[in-house]
Amino acid sequence: MSIHPATCKSPLAIAIATLLVPSLTHAAAEPALGEVVVTAARMQRPLEVVTDPKAPRQPLPAHDGADYLKTIPGFAVIRKGGTDGDPVFRGMAASRVNISVDGEQALGGCGMRMDPPTAYIYPETFDRVVVVKGPQTVLHGPGNSAATVIFERDRVRLATPGVDGEGSLLGGSFGRNDVVARLRLGNEQFQGELQGTRAQADDYEDGAGREVHSAYERWSGNGALAWTPDERTVVELTGALSDGEASYADRAMDGVKFARDNVGLKFERRELGEVLRKVEAQAYYNYVDHVMDNYSLRDFVPSAMMPAPAVSNPDRKTTGARAAVELALPRGAVATVGLDSQRNVHTLRSTMNQLTMPYELRARVEDARFEQLGAFGEFVVPAGGGRVVAGLRGDQWQARDQRETLRIGMSNVPNPTAKAQRDDTLWSGFARYERGQEDGPLTWYGGVGHVERFPDYWELVSAGKESLDSLSAFGTRPERTTQLDVGVISAGDTLSFSVSGFYSRVDDFILIQSGVPKGMRSVTVVRNIDAETWGGEADASWWIAPGWKAVGTLAYVQGQNNSDDRPLAQLAPLEARVSLSYEQAAWSAGALFRGVLAQDRYAVNQGNIVGQDLGPTPGFGVLSLNAGWRPRPGMLVSAGIDNLLDRDYAEHLSRSGAMVAGFEQTTRVHEAGRTLWLKLSAEL
Repeated sequence: MSIHPATCKSPLAIAIATLLVPSLTHAAAEPALGEVVVTAARMQRPLEVVTDPKAPRQPLPAHDGADYLKTIPGFAVIRKGGTDGDPVFRGMAASRVNISVDGEQALGGCGMRMDPPTAYIYPETFDRVVVVKGPQTVLHGPGNSAATVIFERDRVRLATPGVDGEGSLLGGSFGRNDVVARLRLGNEQFQGELQGTRAQADDYEDGAGREVHSAYERWSGNGALAWTPDERTVVELTGALSDGEASYADRAMDGVKFARDNVGLKFERRELGEVLRKVEAQAYYNYVDHVMDNYSLRDFVPSAMMPAPAVSNPDRKTTGARAAVELALPRGAVATVGLDSQRNVHTLRSTMNQLTMPYELRARVEDARFEQLGAFGEFVVPAGGGRVVAGLRGDQWQARDQRETLRIGMSNVPNPTAKAQRDDTLWSGFARYERGQEDGPLTWYGGVGHVERFPDYWELVSAGKESLDSLSAFGTRPERTTQLDVGVISAGDTLSFSVSGFYSRVDDFILIQSGVPKGMRSVTVVRNIDAETWGGEADASWWIAPGWKAVGTLAYVQGQNNSDDRPLAQLAPLEARVSLSYEQAAWSAGALFRGVLAQDRYAVNQGNIVGQDLGPTPGFGVLSLNAGWRPRPGMLVSAGIDNLLDRDYAEHLSRSGAMVAGFEQTTRVHEAGRTLWLKLSAEL
């Protein structure tokens, strides 16, 4: 039984129980709760999924953005440990999924992807998560060949002076405990807001009782000051601080520092005239300081590669800006046009012997810098009883390789692309037609999109990667994706469903391949290949009877590496989720079954900047239960048991297990066994 004794005796669980006692007298019957525990996010508009990250959901996600996204059909996560996995949508990972945080981009620093952008996202501090499937928008930055994910916060002008807040406490198996709190105060003209989070978990056990090196601890603080002189104007100053540490089951080092500093300034003015509907502008600064070592969170064991305590300390400074206007055009058309830019600088300092050469005393050395300037326009035009949505953007990219030398084995050799600079102008665009059935709930759509994606830091200059004919991968060509998206949505009173399908051709797909022989060495290379993918998602909600609701989702993707005539790597197998829930007055209960088929299409040692295929995987099924209770308005108690049958399994998309002292090594990182959790959410 994979439950620690502390599960039911933790201080957090006792605190939750204490808070509930005074509320028992308020448990009078109320209207139906709606979805108390969200088990699947449905597509309600063409190619767009909108979900509430504050709603409790099952399986219980970790505190970061990737584990939140994995509950949306089409998403998977490349598992590394208990946190900081990389999100994958329709088989596309890393910078192919564009992550926007309140209009900003936060890029991680780790050359081994310990800290993808979603590692710095605490979902419950946001009001809304929007996923736009495929290359079907140009408004949120470049490179969205797979999807655009937008984490958003609402800014509400207070009608009268006052104070409000909300918070949540969560306790669960394996020492899991989370605290989230928000406080807002102000009046019609000035508002201030503070948010804080803390999340912690011990090493979990998989379904076979094996302990997995996966513990983490994180905290974050966010603040905002807004000036709203009238109902149409907002000027806002924001700031954020966060830090933490995390153990990893897939590598020889752990993350002992994930410090992030952020400052942003926004301006928005609406209803300026009959034509000019809105003006918005923002600027931001993000700094990430990351430290990884092989001794703080694990027993240090000397090896041939790391004979002494070793530390690596990358950092990245990102500055950016965006300005856009929304225009009302003749015949009911609307246009949004604007500019965005970003500049980021990456540096690194490290030591192979912290005892004799502390990394703190070493100078930071810049290894790369990137600059991007983009212009975009997106239009919505009524046409033929429906509407046409179309957009175009152009991006000017500049990258500079600042590495003087490269590490080859135990030696440093001259970098053949030292101080090289590359400049690329890339284009993206899309067009989509949407139409709703007259006097009916049916909406159908079809669209074509094209994205030219500039190679990212991990594909161009991250350590340990070469091209087939050079020690440097800095000459890797941009990726060009052309995709067809089609689908239908039906929103009925008792039955709602949506089906979306896609076909994508990727020219110069950037493939990462390990174990490639090069002379006397075995190396990891970056290659451009031609590839194609196809598949889709489906979901349905059916109100079977009063209080009873069934929800089902399906996600499938398949791909081909046309250059090598073999399957495209890192594609998740077919996955289905079915849930049944019952809601009555202030109570709800439900069950969720997740079934995943075996994956026998793979390409060993090929993949992306996060991971490579390891071989076939068997199918599995996981059953979970949940319940919810509103003891009074503004308060929700939810609980669940994830992986009820204590199934031992690993996802197909997983990093390979590493040898960590005191832990059993497995081929993949296995998932948690039976997990109990209890959560209290309250509004003030």
